[in-house]
Amino acid sequence: MPLLMFDSLAGFPLEDPIYVFTLSLAVFLVGPLLIKRLGQPGIVGIVLFGVVIGPDGTGLVAHSDAIELLGTVGLVYLLFTVGLELNLRGFFRAPENAALFGLASFFLPLTAGVVVCTTVLGFEFWPALLLSAVFASHTLLAYPIVNRYDITQNDAVTAVFGGILFTDTLALTLLAIVLGVAEGGGLSPLLIGQVVGSLVILFATVWLVVPPIARWFFYNLSDESYFEFLFVLVVVFAGASLAEILGLDGILGAFIAGVAFNRLIPQGNTLMNRIEFVGNAFFIPFFLLHVGMLVDVGVILDGPRTLQVAAVIVVTMLVTKFVAAWVVGGILSFDLTERAVMFGLSSGQAAAALAITLLGVEAGLFGAAELNAVVLMLLVTALVSPWVTERYSQQLALSDDTDLEGEDVADPRILLPLPPDSENRRDLLEFGFVLRDDSGTNPIHLLSVVRPNWSGKTEANVETVERQLDDLAEFAYAAEAPLEIETRVNHNVASGIARGAVETRSDLVILGWTPSKTFGEKVFGSIIDQVLDRTTIPVYVTHFGHPVNTTGHIRVVVPRGLDHHDGFYEGVYKIKRLADKLGVPITVYVFEERTHRYEQLFDLVEIDISAEFETVSDWDELQSDLQTASEPTDLVVTLSPRGGGVGWDDELETLPNRLVELPSQSFVVSYLREGEPDYDSQFLRID
Repeated sequence: MPLLMFDSLAGFPLEDPIYVFTLSLAVFLVGPLLIKRLGQPGIVGIVLFGVVIGPDGTGLVAHSDAIELLGTVGLVYLLFTVGLELNLRGFFRAPENAALFGLASFFLPLTAGVVVCTTVLGFEFWPALLLSAVFASHTLLAYPIVNRYDITQNDAVTAVFGGILFTDTLALTLLAIVLGVAEGGGLSPLLIGQVVGSLVILFATVWLVVPPIARWFFYNLSDESYFEFLFVLVVVFAGASLAEILGLDGILGAFIAGVAFNRLIPQGNTLMNRIEFVGNAFFIPFFLLHVGMLVDVGVILDGPRTLQVAAVIVVTMLVTKFVAAWVVGGILSFDLTERAVMFGLSSGQAAAALAITLLGVEAGLFGAAELNAVVLMLLVTALVSPWVTERYSQQLALSDDTDLEGEDVADPRILLPLPPDSENRRDLLEFGFVLRDDSGTNPIHLLSVVRPNWSGKTEANVETVERQLDDLAEFAYAAEAPLEIETRVNHNVASGIARGAVETRSDLVILGWTPSKTFGEKVFGSIIDQVLDRTTIPVYVTHFGHPVNTTGHIRVVVPRGLDHHDGFYEGVYKIKRLADKLGVPITVYVFEERTHRYEQLFDLVEIDISAEFETVSDWDELQSDLQTASEPTDLVVTLSPRGGGVGWDDELETLPNRLVELPSQSFVVSYLREGEPDYDSQFLRID
């Protein structure tokens, strides 16, 4: 038996599925680890290892049908994640800036690329057009850098983020046209009509069908999270199949499906982390391995053609991306540092460029030299993009327009007290995920306070609560969110929560609301009332009738006179940040005739998000308007002082009982920070 085993190992290329799969997984592990030590992105390592073990390298593994199948699946999955991770918030924050930069940074490299490829490299028009589309788009390789320097809200940076929506969509549209020409033999009005018609049908079908079905599924059938993941996979590959039926490439359908899911699966969400994990660990690496096996090193060694093509496209891409950033930056009055950051971010290229190139190879438009040249381009841009972005992001972060001093208000320390046997534990934890910074390090503190039991069951109760918290901790770890859990025994639950807030130096407390009150609570006040009396930090009292990630609209209630409260601007900032992360619109209801004043106050607060303002005369009219306008996926957020504070109204005491009657049954009563008047100023814009 051992001899047979070694005999099978001696025959190359490897054909046994176990051997091939084991070697592939080893490449996915070792390749990125080694290449990152050289300052290159991990995707390059997998491609290079694919070259080494492929048929044109050592011949260790054959480019089998199984590798090709998994590579195709990985390609579809890759384009889905591109659409899913598009920064639509950056686009909607300043769509005119994003459109201007996106169109300029695409058509300038595209036009110059076609001219250079046809005149210098001798390409035919259609291969030149497709190759130019490869480097006219861009990938945010350097996003972690601008995120680390906390300049993602800068207008120049958001213009680049939003511009990707244009560059990627245009590149994939050109791909559909060029592939249609390659298959049909030429360009004709009929071909253009077919491509445009197919794109319209694809966009309309996916955009109109996917979001409502997804909201319904997440709302009703999300008890087991792996069902959510399987549902997403089914929709993505159904979108890819529809594209194929319409005569387009499947990656277009996957990309559009990703955009359709964009607002329904926020960053930091457990489902998002599962999607990223499976993609980065399995599907996308197989696509990169597939590409690497197609690379022929012999083509590079046989002559200068590959190096010539690589040099031409790299120089053309860098020069035209630089010009686009400088011209658009000048039009939008960005300074030199901001323009340099725009160039650094937009010059990055990654796996999406490989995806388009691979389809060009399969269609016969490109040869091995062009594929190898694109791989070399990835190596160069992987050095240039992060270097430029790092250098100028630091300067931008230190400029007067960016405030990096003081606490990181985007990453609050959250205390989440949970009563035993709470039915909405996951909803509260998901809400905590949305409020925290995706890249922040502050953990969410889960706390459960157990009252001592005189019958001797205290230890058993504590053990039961700890098991419940451990289950939640597993849920949090799946979302890759830092979490700390604690159980304490105290006769007074509110006292235990207040002490926990002090000991963890929490910036925010999240409490769940229940409608029923015991006799003792009616006499001495509920736990919520007692926590409010014993704390001064913001407290969110919440009730969710739908998963927070399916929220479609935030409706904000501002009581009369609350704009004079010391914590008003912080409350507005947190609402803006919540809407920004969920990617939803805001409607503000005020009890004043002059909404213009509140519009000005909202604009003073950081984060560029527009809001609609409506006036109501009293609380009955507010209830009527909310009942009429609210949808089942709306979230009503009420800014409130503590009892008797500035802006207090007695109606606020019973407001939760009214809000729970609305169609969504989802609300947050945001009790503002007390006693720190200077704290509010950090949320205002710095001009």
